[in-house]
Amino acid sequence: MAQYTRVSSGTVAVITLQNPPVNALSAAVRQGIVDTVQRALSDSNVKSVVICGKNGKFCGGADIKEFAGPMSGPELVPMIHAIEAGDKPVVAAIEGMAFGGGLELALGCHYRIAHSKARLGLPEVTLGLLPAAGGSQRLPRLIGVPAALELITTGRHVTAAEALKLGIVDQVVDENTLQVAVKFALSVAGKSVDGHRRLSTRPCPAPPDLDALIEGAMQRVHRSSRGAVAPIACIQAVTAAATLPYSEGMERERELMATLFNSDQARALQYCFFAQRTVGRWRMPSGAHWDTSKPVPVRKAAVIGLGTMGRGIAVALAQTGISVVAVETQQQLAEAKQTVTDMLERGAQRRGVAAPLDLVQYSPDLKAVADVDLVIEAVFEDMTLKEKLFQQLSAVCKPGTLLCTNTSGLDVDRLASRTSRPELVVGMHFFAPAHVMKLLEVVYGPRSCPSAVATAMHLGKRMGKVSVAVGNCPGFVGNRMLKPYLEQANFLLEEGATPELVDQVLEEFGMAMGVFRMSDLSGLDVGWRIRKQDGQTGPGVAPGQPMRVRQGRRYSPLADLICEQGWFGQKTGRGWYDYDGPGGRTARSDPRLHRFLEEYRAQHGLVTRSIDPQEVLERCFYTLINEGFRILEDGIAAGPEDIDAIYVFGYGWPRHRGGPMFYASMVGLAAVLERLEHYHQVHQDVPYLEPSSLLRRLVANGSPPIQKWKEIIKGLHSQL
Repeated sequence: MAQYTRVSSGTVAVITLQNPPVNALSAAVRQGIVDTVQRALSDSNVKSVVICGKNGKFCGGADIKEFAGPMSGPELVPMIHAIEAGDKPVVAAIEGMAFGGGLELALGCHYRIAHSKARLGLPEVTLGLLPAAGGSQRLPRLIGVPAALELITTGRHVTAAEALKLGIVDQVVDENTLQVAVKFALSVAGKSVDGHRRLSTRPCPAPPDLDALIEGAMQRVHRSSRGAVAPIACIQAVTAAATLPYSEGMERERELMATLFNSDQARALQYCFFAQRTVGRWRMPSGAHWDTSKPVPVRKAAVIGLGTMGRGIAVALAQTGISVVAVETQQQLAEAKQTVTDMLERGAQRRGVAAPLDLVQYSPDLKAVADVDLVIEAVFEDMTLKEKLFQQLSAVCKPGTLLCTNTSGLDVDRLASRTSRPELVVGMHFFAPAHVMKLLEVVYGPRSCPSAVATAMHLGKRMGKVSVAVGNCPGFVGNRMLKPYLEQANFLLEEGATPELVDQVLEEFGMAMGVFRMSDLSGLDVGWRIRKQDGQTGPGVAPGQPMRVRQGRRYSPLADLICEQGWFGQKTGRGWYDYDGPGGRTARSDPRLHRFLEEYRAQHGLVTRSIDPQEVLERCFYTLINEGFRILEDGIAAGPEDIDAIYVFGYGWPRHRGGPMFYASMVGLAAVLERLEHYHQVHQDVPYLEPSSLLRRLVANGSPPIQKWKEIIKGLHSQL
């Protein structure tokens, strides 16, 4: 797994890592490195060494699959120490990537030469870990504490050019990296590698304001990590590099890694890593894979409707290099064009490239989409309007054009039935802002053909999205689960909670935003409009029943009532919170909202009680999780990984808690079941609190680990 050759008359040993696709540091690769390095150091003819990777990739880091079991083979730390301690110069020839343990291996070498297209980084923090093969100790000694803190606590990748500027690499080349490295190795053959070339012997350049720097870093990670412990451990490890001798710093690095390695957060983050891969290999809930179906090439696409979502979708397509026909009414076209242009120019400036303005054509005429390969409809969320549009698209577009809808929950099958090509209709549910958010729900119906789904999934991947294939039902996966979550939050307000309490509990758990702050940001009028379309608002109650009960099922009209007062959230300057006028961003407690809640409770005879934070978590999250189990029962999602990916990448669920279904497995399914049964007994007018049959079955089967759920789900489907 590490090939050994000699070049330049046998004076340069070349060690090539071989473990496709990214030359991960598996046990076999580590053993190969140990053996070949020892061979090179003991060969009197060899004067210098070059380490490279096969197929244009240096090393992607550790083999994460090995984390699940007992580690075997040589350890990384002594292996890298042996390279650094050797008396012959060792040059790392970095192509493709040097991530994690791969970069730590390069830091153990005495020189580093990188190809201009290579990327480098220490992303261990994203897996709930820290760089524990000397990375937290060597990197600060090489580039200084501030830069090392930023890279290690964020896991950010840097380009070769930035790596050169920071001082991580000694040289960046455009030509054959290995040839340059061999030539360089010849030039340093016989030179001493004592002193600065052995990073472990360098003093760490600690800044005079170290305490303030560390305190500032701690404050930043507390704000950004939402309860994740790995970034804090990373700061502690870098602090050790700045304040302790190298050997003691390494011991501190080892201790910190030991606390992280088997933690629940590390397990959750590594589960997220593999879940993202799993959803990319999309499949039907029955287990049959569709990913063998070939996608149709998409060279030209159309976006119908240039509101907020349509503009973002058009930008995302153009940034991918796809020609776009953007259609909007004549009255709105000029403004929409200017906004899309501005978005493309800002994005290009951030990435340091030219804005792809020439890829977007604008038209008020639907006939302009006649020759495109794929259409994404992004008009107003109104079924009648969308049905009419799909009838028109079916007549205008060439045969074979895929017709996609960006609906957040309307019936995709119903739209398909309005066309002459129902097999080519799928949902592409983007999340706002569409050119930024990572999630894409690809919605298939019973008539969707595999190639259509494959095309939408592949297009999402090209756009940098985490694409998840889901079945068609109201709300699909994400919004279907969100509905009971939102309802429970409103019920808690009726019973005595405040928006501030609910949001604080959810945000301390790690959610990107509490439910009421999120509603204010999205606009309360959006949900109100949908509820009115669905007939959920208005009187509609049986005589003698309180307003809050409809057809025997509890319903909270709180959100409807504040919308009736024109409080739509940030856009109007008031919603669940008060803001500094329309468009304000800073949420403040609103005494008028509190008085409104008190009057509402008095009007309906609701006795205010103290709400415990644990009840907030259980009522909101366990109902959401219970709906997730129902989605798995119904075959809308293929597995728990699909649900968890949707919530992590689309709904602000904290990665270090793995997603709602993984969180349920960590809490314990029996505990979730018991609390749902309790709340259903107390609130019998809330049907979705009744535990799902799948949850009951999993508990009856001993609450197996989440990786085993699919077997039980298959058994449940076979009985239906």
